[in-house]
Amino acid sequence: MKIYIDGKYYDRKDAKISVFDHGLLYGDGIFEGIRIYNGKVFKLKEHIERLYQSAKAILLDMHMTEEEMGNAVLDAVNINKKKNGYIRLIVTRGEGPLGIDPTTCKKATVIIIVSDIQLYPDEYYKNGIEIITASSRRIPSDSLDPRIKSLNYLNNIMAKLEARHSGCLEAVMLNREGFVAECTGDNMFIVKNNELFTPAPFHGALDGITMRTVMEIAESLGIKTHEATLTRYDLYNAEECFMTGTGAEIIPVIKIDGRIIGDGEPMVVTKRLINAFKKLIMS
Repeated sequence: MKIYIDGKYYDRKDAKISVFDHGLLYGDGIFEGIRIYNGKVFKLKEHIERLYQSAKAILLDMHMTEEEMGNAVLDAVNINKKKNGYIRLIVTRGEGPLGIDPTTCKKATVIIIVSDIQLYPDEYYKNGIEIITASSRRIPSDSLDPRIKSLNYLNNIMAKLEARHSGCLEAVMLNREGFVAECTGDNMFIVKNNELFTPAPFHGALDGITMRTVMEIAESLGIKTHEATLTRYDLYNAEECFMTGTGAEIIPVIKIDGRIIGDGEPMVVTKRLINAFKKLIMS
């Protein structure tokens, strides 16, 4: 494995950043998770655009153009000779003195890791997954816009810990008004009357690239899609439910807080979307 740090490549054991990097000290930075399928980087343009939008939102000077960043990602994939895998693209505020003032950091740090990822065991994709509702609420949108894919994931981690302590792998998070936001690392969808509903980003959900891809696929299949306001009642009474994410792809949800969703197994709409998504990424 060769890891890119600021234009140079290092073996895993030698890939290091300063302990004074503000990404480490304060979570001051952004990232993207990107998939590689059959030697092709999936939705690279969209991921790079979102990265730069996050950077603009937090006044982070990238010191690279979008084209240069995209080329750096492609080079890292080629150097690591990955046909199928996962890319973690990280940009931190860079090294600086102690203290949160971001203006003390002279230059951003860019890191590209090309590796493997499998978030859930294979059987969950076939049989579905059980989740809970976390008591940890999503950080309000008026505190931190969820469209900023920041390095500070402690809010999500606390919900993930709650899920694991409950014997589940995942949890759905509510916003402070009690509306469904997202899961700890994935977007949430439900099916009602053969139509798709997903929480609108202003409720605290990441504007996910896989989420958008699934909505495009659904529309191409004649399935109407909606960005909506959802509660736990809507989840419990959904005909079908699934999560989407770069790492997770599409994974069915068959039980939430002990309530069986639909027939308790992946259903027709979810299966159609999974099959169509597989065709897309293999094309």
